[in-house]
Amino acid sequence: MKKRHDTLNGSQGAEFAMKIDITNYFIVLIAFFITILISNRVVFATTISDLNVKMEENDIYVTASIKPDSRFLEDINNGLSKEIIIYIDLFRVWNIWPDEFVTGKKIVRILKSNPIKREHFVSSIEGNIQIEKRFKDLETMIEWTTNIVNVKLINARELEDGQYFVKLTVESRIRKLPPVVGYLLFFVSEKEFSISKDSQRFQIYKK
Repeated sequence: MKKRHDTLNGSQGAEFAMKIDITNYFIVLIAFFITILISNRVVFATTISDLNVKMEENDIYVTASIKPDSRFLEDINNGLSKEIIIYIDLFRVWNIWPDEFVTGKKIVRILKSNPIKREHFVSSIEGNIQIEKRFKDLETMIEWTTNIVNVKLINARELEDGQYFVKLTVESRIRKLPPVVGYLLFFVSEKEFSISKDSQRFQIYKK
């Protein structure tokens, strides 16, 4: 009887292990297909359509426009929160040495949308300053979020004579994944894309 009991326990254990293997197989399979879908989204990445640098009263200002793709807009409209991180970096050009980083600014904008209530919110963080804005429609929220207007970078009197340019880098992250998807994609980065663009070079002369 003892041997038979041991045999039954062994059979039950093997059956339980098989069920676990099948479950794990389906989890990995689902995660694989979802990963492919997310990878395909990167192909249609957001672009930086404009990047302009101007100087007024020795202050250097940066204006830029980011053009999101249709899938990005669809995600927001469906209630998926996004985090856009914008880096505005100033570099000095050297002929022999690598370009030298001088200074930079970081802007974080968190987008939230409630498709049921049709409410749209943006939190913008720049240094110690945080701004909360509410919009009546998605288009207005996206327009405000993706346009950087006259951001003061530095006073030219603080710079040495030389040639410079501004690099704009934009990263997009999924702020919060649904619980099931987050569980399946625990090994996948929440960063959707990272793109950058350089401005035209400009000369600084101290008088």
